[in-house]
Amino acid sequence: MSFEKMYKANYKIVYGYLINLSKNESVAEELTAQTFLKALENYKLYKDEEKPSAWLCRIARNEYFKFYNKHKRIDSEAKLENIYTDNDIEEIIIDKDLALLIHKHLHTLNEPYKEVFVLKTFAELSFKEISQIFDRNETWARVTYYRAKIKLKERMNGNDK
Repeated sequence: MSFEKMYKANYKIVYGYLINLSKNESVAEELTAQTFLKALENYKLYKDEEKPSAWLCRIARNEYFKFYNKHKRIDSEAKLENIYTDNDIEEIIIDKDLALLIHKHLHTLNEPYKEVFVLKTFAELSFKEISQIFDRNETWARVTYYRAKIKLKERMNGNDK
């Protein structure tokens, strides 16, 4: 299948998928364009036995998460700047106290929960990267991260289980 045919046959699928992920038309349009650009750059790696829509949606998902993580970091940096420019020392102390409390309880978690939580939250690795580190699948990484968050919340609320 030529790239042009692949584009025409799958544009609406990819765009719809990205609308569903982002809940924003302009973001979906931008990411759809990036997805097809990335697909064109890597077209020689496409394997005919793989369904084109699955391949393209996997690229779209990766583009969405790159976009999301980039904007999440920018939002976090902006919030930090606002905290320091407001000079609200009490808020800074509370945030530091909360961070200390989280780290304190984090270190009581058993492995692999602690390491997966740290890799995802602080190292900002994707579930795919975490799964590769542990030689497991992405679902395992997602479930382990989710369970780590639950355990951490329980310990912070005094409900050690």
